[in-house]
Amino acid sequence: MLERATRTIGTAALLLAAYFMLNIALRIALPHSLELDEAEQSFFSQYLLAGYGPQPPFYNWMQYAIVSVTGMSIGALVVPKNILLFLCYLFYGLAGREALRDKALAAIGMLALITLPQVSYMAQQDLTHTTALLFASSLFLYGFFRTLDRPGVGSYLLLGLATGIGLISKYNFALMPAVALIAILPDTEWRRRALDWRMLIAIAVALVIVLPHAIWLQGNLAFASSDTLVKMAAGNEPAGIARISKGLLAFLIAIIAFAALPVAIFAAAFRRDFVLMLSGGNRWTGMMERMMLASLAGIVLIVLFTGSTTVRERWLDPFLLVLPIYFLAKMQAAGLDLSAGLRRFRPVVPVLMACVLVALGFRVVGAGLIGVYSRPNVPMADLVREMTRQGEPALVIASDPYVAGNMRLQRPDVPVVIPDFPAPGIPAYAEAKGPVLIVWRGKKTATAADAVMPERFSSALTAAGIVPQEIGSLSLPYYFGRQGDNFALGYAWVRPGAR
Repeated sequence: MLERATRTIGTAALLLAAYFMLNIALRIALPHSLELDEAEQSFFSQYLLAGYGPQPPFYNWMQYAIVSVTGMSIGALVVPKNILLFLCYLFYGLAGREALRDKALAAIGMLALITLPQVSYMAQQDLTHTTALLFASSLFLYGFFRTLDRPGVGSYLLLGLATGIGLISKYNFALMPAVALIAILPDTEWRRRALDWRMLIAIAVALVIVLPHAIWLQGNLAFASSDTLVKMAAGNEPAGIARISKGLLAFLIAIIAFAALPVAIFAAAFRRDFVLMLSGGNRWTGMMERMMLASLAGIVLIVLFTGSTTVRERWLDPFLLVLPIYFLAKMQAAGLDLSAGLRRFRPVVPVLMACVLVALGFRVVGAGLIGVYSRPNVPMADLVREMTRQGEPALVIASDPYVAGNMRLQRPDVPVVIPDFPAPGIPAYAEAKGPVLIVWRGKKTATAADAVMPERFSSALTAAGIVPQEIGSLSLPYYFGRQGDNFALGYAWVRPGAR
């Protein structure tokens, strides 16, 4: 049955659709306390803005559109993400069909994406903007490969669409069009594709998509880059060879972490053929090699010029995503009989699917056994129910997007803000038309939360001459947790005009 399902992209897509339906069902079955990225999407979905902070807005815009139609629910957060991931696999398979010329190999390449942990596990665990990046990267590969093989207005439109979406999904996608251009320069025929008048169509489409955010970015560059710079910062380490060496070592480790599993699985499945593929090659494999090398060289330059000592493997997603197609293309170009290797590879796919589902479920339901809690273990529904037992707020002010997003999921009809967002400097509690609930995080595993209001809230209330009616704390056990392991929230009720 599995062999039949990998004969064509269409039948392989059905297998993937069933897999993502299981992922959706699993996430809905688990507690509805949100992961960090889910919470941010829940909170930001209240607003349609040109920019939201350190991340580009494509995923936020998509989430806003969906919530505007369906309302806020766990399904409104989970289903779109899994659709994007499904489309990532689908467009990847279509890209493979352009480069491999063999429908069965293209289907295998599409399914082989599950060998990349960043795509199969990490994206399901808690990544939203990276999920958008994976989708955009697969769409770009399809548009790019199709433009090389079958240039037409449709191909250039697709290339422009993918480029525009990628640029507003993650900023590191900006390297993709550049390395794609570098990769085709040595090939005379393909070089003409970049000089074709229809490239203007692709550029125009990309600009239209990017323009609203680009205008916002021009006036908010420091804000948008702050989070990335903090993550890449070298701390107090002095500049010099030691810091550069540490950055390059982190880069090397990131490459190994990204590529180790697919290399191991392909080597185990194809065995001698995986070594013999080194002697094979064609214009497609050469182009993919140039793409990967140029992108990795670009990251090295970033490390050298910024002094970064941190390189995370998910930053390599758009650049090394092509690896499974590349491996298959190399073996095909070497003229090898891949039938035995494909028979060994096919059973790996459902095994990896099952491993991902089990891991995602066990990290929550097995948290008490290992004593490490994930965010779905946080008893948010119970905490919100207890603190609102006396009545419903007209407005919630949360300490951060994580608390804000969870509050919005539990009380979707109540507007939620955080300090200085969406409007900086405006005391939202003073504008409320009813009771205001202020919520902040306590200690992760405290037996009782500290009921002292954070200074940024108390000082703002004091400046406005408002006296809180009640300041309290709640500490409840984690879902599936050990006895005594609690999560705490502090809260305060405020009524505008209460002085």
